[in-house]
Amino acid sequence: MNVIDTKKAPGAIGPYSQAFEVNGVVYTSGQIPVNPENGEVPEGIAAQAEQSCKNVGAILEAAGSSFEKVFKTTCFLADMGDFAAFNEVYAKFFVSKPARSCVAVKTLPKGVLCEIEAVAVR
Repeated sequence: MNVIDTKKAPGAIGPYSQAFEVNGVVYTSGQIPVNPENGEVPEGIAAQAEQSCKNVGAILEAAGSSFEKVFKTTCFLADMGDFAAFNEVYAKFFVSKPARSCVAVKTLPKGVLCEIEAVAVR
């Protein structure tokens, strides 16, 4: 098991790692839309979805993987009313159309609107 850690994505805000690689499979923790350079969260679902995707991408890259190698994601939305706008951004990054679950949750850390986790091959 290898811990994946990169400064190009936000550090963990709890007792967990950004990701683990086990037997060539990368499991990311959920990535909220925190900009790793300044700790800020952008306004609106489109900007937040983009930042969450960028954070996932940075972790995948650090693990020797990429968006094209993702085969499963789990997405969390604070409001299903944001589903279409979220999908529009998500589709630009996850072009291989991995298997996905997308659920609405009551709240997310830091009051953000979305969170994305991914599973990929290295």
